[in-house]
Amino acid sequence: QVQLVESGGGLVQAGGSLRLSCAASESILTFNDMGWYRQAPGKQRELVASITNGGRTNYADSVKGRFTISRDNAKNTMYLQMNSLKPEDTAVYTCNTRRGQLYINYWGQGTQVTVSS
Repeated sequence: QVQLVESGGGLVQAGGSLRLSCAASESILTFNDMGWYRQAPGKQRELVASITNGGRTNYADSVKGRFTISRDNAKNTMYLQMNSLKPEDTAVYTCNTRRGQLYINYWGQGTQVTVSS
């Protein structure tokens, strides 16, 4: 069973930055891809950014140019650098990975990001 542990969330003023980390219990090279999702109160969960095993990235339009997803295979960790944060970025951010031919999903517990205006 893959375990994912997020860290790095917190309270920041608008325009500030945060870096989220997602540490995996196994080699992330065994994963098909990894991603960050977020869910704000009263809203559906949305994909923020993803990165494949080959390093290909994808971003939601709302975060393009402000967020950067990356991975450190040696540390089995994925990151989300968030710059120029806005109040609408406030949400619980959750790490996700998919593995195998069936693309089985694994989820972290989430970390709260709050951006004050």
